[in-house]
Amino acid sequence: MSMNMSWLARRPAFRDLRFWLIALSLVVVLASLLVPKVKLTRDVYDIMAFIDISMSMNTRDIDLYGQTVSRLDAIKAILPQFVAGLPCQSRFGLGIFSERRVFVLYRPMEECENFASIDASVESLDWRMAWEADSYVTKGVHAAIELTDRLDANLIFFTDGHEAPPLPFTGMDPFEGKPGEVRGLLVGVGGRELTPIPKFDDDGNEVGVYGPEDVLQESRFGLAPPTAKERPGYHPRNNPFGDMKEGNEHLGQLKEEHLKALAAQTGLDYAPMTSASALLQEMERTSQPRQVVVATDIRPYPAAFALLLLVLLYGIVPLRERFTRKAPASNGHSVNAIPKTRMKEGFACL
Repeated sequence: MSMNMSWLARRPAFRDLRFWLIALSLVVVLASLLVPKVKLTRDVYDIMAFIDISMSMNTRDIDLYGQTVSRLDAIKAILPQFVAGLPCQSRFGLGIFSERRVFVLYRPMEECENFASIDASVESLDWRMAWEADSYVTKGVHAAIELTDRLDANLIFFTDGHEAPPLPFTGMDPFEGKPGEVRGLLVGVGGRELTPIPKFDDDGNEVGVYGPEDVLQESRFGLAPPTAKERPGYHPRNNPFGDMKEGNEHLGQLKEEHLKALAAQTGLDYAPMTSASALLQEMERTSQPRQVVVATDIRPYPAAFALLLLVLLYGIVPLRERFTRKAPASNGHSVNAIPKTRMKEGFACL
């Protein structure tokens, strides 16, 4: 044993910290090349997204990257970032909402392999794809829940909540499904200030904004409200609603309270659209994940440890040695100071 210790003592490298750092980093690098992939279980998500493409979604009231853009353009900018943040093997499907129905553009498909197609389809969304000018948001959300349930997915519905025509005095239609059976988000899109809605002609050219006379300011379908007989112009047969009251239905505004009530009715959650990362957090909190087993490459971890060892070797250790050489000795003299007796002997030799 003493013989082995003396053999090590004659070799300064074995007592040098730098030798052990470089040897350990070499071992770690070799290990990173040989480590196999590890099978891990992780959560992924199946998402069916529906986008409101009604006229109110053209309202320009969202600040994005220093510019004021329409609600639909904001969705087209944020939604691809949201999809890119989903873990691989998640599935994403896309559909649109207009009038009172939803239409599926494609069913949920694996998002990593098909991201280019998903990105292109989101970029191609346009208000001209709408088949009617009406916007029965409540009916559309109910239809989206029923369809998403058949696809066994989570729902994300992007809308400003603007019902056109407005809801009757009796409020929302009853929900015929089971609240909470389909998990997901109602995403509110738009500003809270009243903003003019752009108006377009039949050729798609912008020709101004909607005025009070262009849209219904209240619902004129079904039974008239009990207070209608108190309005000017009321007639039980010829004008059971009375003269139409003034309103702001021609202006765009995020109908947040309506969306919150709709979310409570259907068992969904409500979240305003602020950023892709915030949407991802809300989705992970509210949606039902699906577990998959994936082969995970863990080689970056030992490689990162080897890099840390090299930083210690070529950064921290030389810096430590430099300060050690400059440190004062215990007798008050510098470590590198030459004793006076040796200095005299040197001059004598000269």
